[in-house]
Amino acid sequence: MNQPFLSVYSRIMTNPKQQSATGLWLAHGNEPLMSQWLVDALRPIWLAQGQSVTRIELVSAKTWQEVLAELNSLSLFDPANAIIVTGNHKPDKETQAQLIEFASQAQQGQNDNHLLWITPKQDKRALSAKWAQAFNQLGLIIDCNLYNEQQRQDILQGHANHFGLQLNSEAWQLLMSHTQNHLLSAYQSLWRLSYLFSPQITASSSNQAMVEINAEQMQNGLVSESSYSVFDLSDAMLAGNAPQVVKIIDALKHTDEPTTLVLWSVSQEMRRIQQLMDGKDPQSIGIWRSKQRLYQSAVNRHNFQSTQNWSALLLKCDQSIKGIIKQPAWELLLQLSLAVCGVNLFA
Repeated sequence: MNQPFLSVYSRIMTNPKQQSATGLWLAHGNEPLMSQWLVDALRPIWLAQGQSVTRIELVSAKTWQEVLAELNSLSLFDPANAIIVTGNHKPDKETQAQLIEFASQAQQGQNDNHLLWITPKQDKRALSAKWAQAFNQLGLIIDCNLYNEQQRQDILQGHANHFGLQLNSEAWQLLMSHTQNHLLSAYQSLWRLSYLFSPQITASSSNQAMVEINAEQMQNGLVSESSYSVFDLSDAMLAGNAPQVVKIIDALKHTDEPTTLVLWSVSQEMRRIQQLMDGKDPQSIGIWRSKQRLYQSAVNRHNFQSTQNWSALLLKCDQSIKGIIKQPAWELLLQLSLAVCGVNLFA
């Protein structure tokens, strides 16, 4: 049986007491954090089932004999074993036959041991090979890979809920942009937020009220060494204060503020100005009443002709951050920020 990581992980975390961990499991993927989350989620189940936990690193294909010996060993203290196997050495034919026999016994309730094999990502061809048959037909194959940004957010959403946090859409956009495909960084940011804004949330309390997190709270939770924040930059841009914008951009640059975070802030303000010019209601696009005058002054500085090259500039800056073009990202960020002020560096 082949299942995605989120399906298996959510099931374990939701009802751990109703889950059983026996037989053959294969977890493959290039995100080590996901396989570690899986192991952490399984530990309470192994403890409840009286299984002793052992880790074995596959040094060669012969190491599988050590794994099989551990599966077949008997203990006076632990009724069963849970073995975490790491490495990419495939079992030979003899080992494959013994693994199939073990998986069959586990399915029939004749064996309470559990083998979790953690490997790098396996393609479809590898998973259709003979060595994978025991896992595919008699056990469980867990796909610990991320194929798109939505899957990453879905996994992080589960952790946010576990921390008692509910992020609004802007907070999610800020987190995704700031961490830029780095799962551990995003998880650490959520963990930090849980202590900053929701210290009463504990793993044992399942009925805690969710704490709502907005973009400003998310910004406070992200690590920054600058005396200015992207929110200071936004206020200066909207007010049309070009000298202040130059000062803030310089400060953010010299304190190594992530360029992705600054780009997110500038693009958000550009998008809101364009939406207001299209006749959108300020509150419907997330503009607080206290800032509506600032946005209106920004709208008054612009027309459709002055904003028509914003999309091209944003794309160019994104390409610079990703290393596709050689122009420094901070130069483009300054050009973008001043464009919101109504100042064009180049004709």
